[in-house]
Amino acid sequence: MLTMFKAIFWDNDGVLMETEHLYYRANAEALARCGVELTLETFRRVSLERGESVLALAGVAEDDLRPWRDGRYHDLLGSQASVIPGVLDTLAVLHGRLPMAIVTSCRRHHFERMHRCSGLTGYFDFILTREDYRNSKPDPEPYLTACRRAGLQPAECLAVEDSPRGVTSAARAGLAVAAIPGELNRGGDFSPARWVLDDVLQVSGLLSPSS
Repeated sequence: MLTMFKAIFWDNDGVLMETEHLYYRANAEALARCGVELTLETFRRVSLERGESVLALAGVAEDDLRPWRDGRYHDLLGSQASVIPGVLDTLAVLHGRLPMAIVTSCRRHHFERMHRCSGLTGYFDFILTREDYRNSKPDPEPYLTACRRAGLQPAECLAVEDSPRGVTSAARAGLAVAAIPGELNRGGDFSPARWVLDDVLQVSGLLSPSS
């Protein structure tokens, strides 16, 4: 069914950029320094579903591990982050039809690192990173902040997400949600989403021609 929206808000990691496996790797390596094994199942449950820090599993102060983890993640982003296939084509089709923004839990310096050569940021009217709101996903604040910034009501906006916590955040804010579960999120609870898609190329098909 084609639907009219006045804006699209995109998650970043796992929707636009292939980075979540790098974040898992950085956290796993940080915890390994304390003798703790981080499994993919635990990473999915703690980080991707609940939006909590897996560094708490180390049994030491997170501040002791976070600088190393963040530095390792920064390095991995610079060498291995990539644009998800189909994203550039989709953004090119939608650009100019309606406002678009990125709503991400990513820190700004990490965001800038991964997008240094992505070619994506010019398609968006504004970008909200973790520093732009107090409560992160699954709290609705990130998407409510985006709606206020766009001057629109939540029901007028579409959110594109890949994780259960992102879908929950957008749905709790009152947006319609299209979920594109990535490899690390498959099997999660996407019931709050209006649509569950196979890939990003299907997003434009949700919009009415006048959107």
